[in-house]
Amino acid sequence: MTDASWPYWPTLVRLALALGLGLFVGIERERRRKEAGLRTFAFAALMGGVGGLLGEPFALVALILVGVLVVLLNVETIHTGEGAEITTSAALFVMAFAGVLAGQGHTFTATALGVMTAGLLAWKEPLAGFSQALTQSEFRSAVLLAILAFVIYPALPSGSLDPWNLVQPRAAWITVILVAALGFANYILLKLYGARGVELTGFLGGLVNSTVTVAELANRVSESGGHLANVAFVGVSLATAAMLVRNGIIIALLAPAVLPPALIPLALMLLGTGTALWMQRRPRTADGAAQEASAADEPVPALNSPFSPLAALRFGAIFLGLQIAGTLAQRGLGPAGFYAVSFAGGFVSSASAVAAAANLAAAHTLQPEVAAVGVVLASGASVMVNLALVARFGGDRRLTRRITTVLGSTIVLGAIGAIAVVAVGKI
Repeated sequence: MTDASWPYWPTLVRLALALGLGLFVGIERERRRKEAGLRTFAFAALMGGVGGLLGEPFALVALILVGVLVVLLNVETIHTGEGAEITTSAALFVMAFAGVLAGQGHTFTATALGVMTAGLLAWKEPLAGFSQALTQSEFRSAVLLAILAFVIYPALPSGSLDPWNLVQPRAAWITVILVAALGFANYILLKLYGARGVELTGFLGGLVNSTVTVAELANRVSESGGHLANVAFVGVSLATAAMLVRNGIIIALLAPAVLPPALIPLALMLLGTGTALWMQRRPRTADGAAQEASAADEPVPALNSPFSPLAALRFGAIFLGLQIAGTLAQRGLGPAGFYAVSFAGGFVSSASAVAAAANLAAAHTLQPEVAAVGVVLASGASVMVNLALVARFGGDRRLTRRITTVLGSTIVLGAIGAIAVVAVGKI
């Protein structure tokens, strides 16, 4: 007589999953001609699967039996002079746990364990090479970045510390994390792809925060003794262009009516950045002749560390001061000083100032033309900040002159576009 209460199909599926995971990981061990190979891993996973099906006491017994199997395996390999199979033993234990999870019905977790175990075993050589090539300074920087992001940030109080809502520790600390993370990304891209990695970081970083990106690039120039000046020139120009593109996307999403009047000034600013970048892409010699090497071919010097903690903290302090000043200016000027507030807000965060202008226009508090001029002012202020950061932290006069040409033309063209918007609005 058949017991209809026995779940045939779910039981078979769980055992099949345990068997499949054991075979999947065992194939890798079999290919490396290990003592514990395809069948051993399949049996270990199946043993865990049966223990998971029968309950926790049986699961514990299954894990103990796998432990006995691991002991016998190592005794055999040591006796034959091959040494202890530490990695294989650890993989057997993990697969036994994966089998228990599969037997209990945890499909995703068990599968993830199997895939990660197979990956760690298969990528032995790349992982070993990466760990051996990793310097002590790089490892310390990675640990420090993790502390900044996952230890200090969650411990900071949310909201403001003062009754005037001026000091927000988490907002300031995010800037510190961004500076450190961008520095780490620049360092890795520099090692992997040379100068072209900085160009990529410049544009992508500009989409997030052009000020942080430019500050990091300027610090790299100072750290390299000016050797990365051409690379930073391209990166700063791309970061500025990315900031303008981002601001245009913000107003297109939040207030589409502001996009038409703001499109011409932003396009002119992008034209200024792009044209100046094209004109100065190839550095010049003292006699004015164009060199053949581009910024992407610039030799990359050895850098001391992935990022500077002091530079990140210093920039966070500057950001906090600008944030307080911008908030006070906005409150003191009131609605009538919208242009001044937008300009001041651009020194702190052009994205925030642009989003505020777009929201006011979407609520019909501002005319689209007025909001568009505010967007241009905020973007222009951000460009000015980028120029000041290069001059202050770059430590290279030639780079400062070249960036002044690029960003100065961008500001002038933006001002012409804003004047045109105001003139059209009065007609």
